[in-house]
Amino acid sequence: MLAFSRPFFQEGLINRRAVLKSAYAQFVFMQGGADSDQIERMRTHITALCEGWDVEQVRSIVEEALHDIVDPLVYKEATQLIAEHRGKGHDIVVVSASGHEIVAPIADMLGATHCLATRMVVVDGRYTGEVDFYCYAKNKAVAIKQLAEANGYRLEECYAYSDSATDQSMLAAVGHPTAVNPDRELKKIATQLDWPVLTFSNPISLRARISTPSGTAVAATAIGLGAVAAVGFAWYGLRRHRGRGELDTSG
Repeated sequence: MLAFSRPFFQEGLINRRAVLKSAYAQFVFMQGGADSDQIERMRTHITALCEGWDVEQVRSIVEEALHDIVDPLVYKEATQLIAEHRGKGHDIVVVSASGHEIVAPIADMLGATHCLATRMVVVDGRYTGEVDFYCYAKNKAVAIKQLAEANGYRLEECYAYSDSATDQSMLAAVGHPTAVNPDRELKKIATQLDWPVLTFSNPISLRARISTPSGTAVAATAIGLGAVAAVGFAWYGLRRHRGRGELDTSG
């Protein structure tokens, strides 16, 4: 949501004070200085801020902003890695602590198969200010386990990528966890558990990447400037269930 504070302000959903608070939060996340208490306070602030908002209006603003205002960035290295996953027949899932209405259109731009995100309680088409499911920390592991059960995925054959120690449970839930540009705590955890660590350093425009004729699929590791941490994107390739309960284990 933080990345969309300007269009929300322009449409009258938030005031100037809320825009400034969002800008500060983005700065903190960009600097890697947000701890769990700060994240929880921001979650409480955002959910209270959303009370009474029209869900369809939010969806419309986000979709319009993605096309006209926000230019998401992805790492070139991520596009290459996701292409490898797609080449092996893996599904792609975007997992985020941000609201589903915010994340879903971004996941669509990325060509993701599934989107797992925070769900707000909605009554009569408006947010109540309460959270139905907070897709953060251990709840991300809960979400991917439920998805795996529903779609016949075997988590031991799955891949997970994240930059944050808050996603340790999700990473530990799959057979192939990888830390990407990890924060200090995740780097320590990856070293202790002998998880691979990747460094991505070449951001490119998602919009430009989509318009290229190569047809290469992309995955989110960075969106905008601070949104990679604020949105908390992770993605993983899943081996698709094939015939009589067997999985494609090639590669």
